[in-house]
Amino acid sequence: MTTSSISPQGAQPLPNSPEHGGARQGDDHSHIAPGEIAVGVIIGRASEYFDFFVYGIASVLVFPAVFFPFEQHLEGVLYSFLIFSFAFIARPFGTVISMVIQRRFGREAKLTSALFVLGTSTAGIAFLPGYASLGFTAIVLLSVFRFGQGLALGASWDGLPSLLALNAPANRRGWYAMLGQLGAPIGFFIASALFAYLYSSLPSEDFLDWGWRYSFYVAFAINVVALFARLRLVATDEYSRLLEERELEPTSVSELVRSQGANLLIGAFAALASYALFHLITVFPLSWITLYSDQSVTEFLIVQMIGAVLGAAGIVASGLLADRIGRRFTLGGLAAVIAAFSGFAPTLLDGGRVGQDIFILLGFVILGLSYGQAAGAVTSNFAPKYRYVGAALTADLAWLIGAAFAPLVALGLSAHFGLAYVSIYLLSGAIATLGALGLNRALARD
Repeated sequence: MTTSSISPQGAQPLPNSPEHGGARQGDDHSHIAPGEIAVGVIIGRASEYFDFFVYGIASVLVFPAVFFPFEQHLEGVLYSFLIFSFAFIARPFGTVISMVIQRRFGREAKLTSALFVLGTSTAGIAFLPGYASLGFTAIVLLSVFRFGQGLALGASWDGLPSLLALNAPANRRGWYAMLGQLGAPIGFFIASALFAYLYSSLPSEDFLDWGWRYSFYVAFAINVVALFARLRLVATDEYSRLLEERELEPTSVSELVRSQGANLLIGAFAALASYALFHLITVFPLSWITLYSDQSVTEFLIVQMIGAVLGAAGIVASGLLADRIGRRFTLGGLAAVIAAFSGFAPTLLDGGRVGQDIFILLGFVILGLSYGQAAGAVTSNFAPKYRYVGAALTADLAWLIGAAFAPLVALGLSAHFGLAYVSIYLLSGAIATLGALGLNRALARD
């Protein structure tokens, strides 16, 4: 029998590894390094974020004209942002439903169903006629497909981030934690580059008629291929055995809530500052530029692409920083930096092209440093049997609370009451993060 183990320096040996005497001498051991798991995590996150940003950018540049032509531009963008949030509302439901499927039919069946729903929903958006052809039905179908994307993303949880966290060397956990987060700037860079090319290369009429659909064709292809690759990865005997040995298996959600409800909420709020900032420097400023600035959309997307590169550098730096001073201390310190940054947001966004560019570039650096350690910062609080489901639901709730409505709220408040409300919104996220981390520390002492 082939035994699989992860045995980096500083990691605990697995129960059936030779160190525990569970394997016979001469057996052929297959060693899976944390770096191999990290590849699967990066593939999964990059594909998710690409899809995520394709929809977010289209919510600003496409959907107001295609699905809400009967409204003014501002109201059209706000309606688009409302539908944008549906995926985040759906994610926890997707996670809960998928855990039932996995317990009854297995991990492969769960991921296969997620692949089918995600592919159907993304392809549905790509081929969906606009309001001019279908009327209100087009808006209903867009909402259904967006909700389906959220269900699929919730169901696509494969446990690899938790497996990576459990098997990373003790002195490099911050480094391995940030690897999966690199998917965000990678996905955003590719999505922005694709839209910048299409938007600048096509006449406006062609772009709104058929050009934007190519982005969703690409999103369909990338997501299906990436999810299929992850399905093949986690279906192997080696990874299945590792997930089982680390107790990364689905448990009852109701039991999790009763037993670990406090940890679930702390985990959701612990990264709120990062998730709030996430949309306030990606999707929201693009909407602000198109509505209230004379800066070219293509040029602004290029600035955001440069910001994504800086954000990726910040994520890498966060791994080094966290291994030096600790992940939670890093997350708390960056929440304080985000709080300070929120005070400058109105001045920068209202400061013309130079101020807007500084807001984007500086914001991406801060986001990278913070977001690099935002995933699973306190999931170690969960008892081992609950960590698989707990990590998934924690991420779902963090996205729902911190990011789902961020573009809608920020644009709505700033358009009607002024940019100062963007500061208040971002500051509230920073306060929530500091409060959650403080509560977590207090409970740990008891």
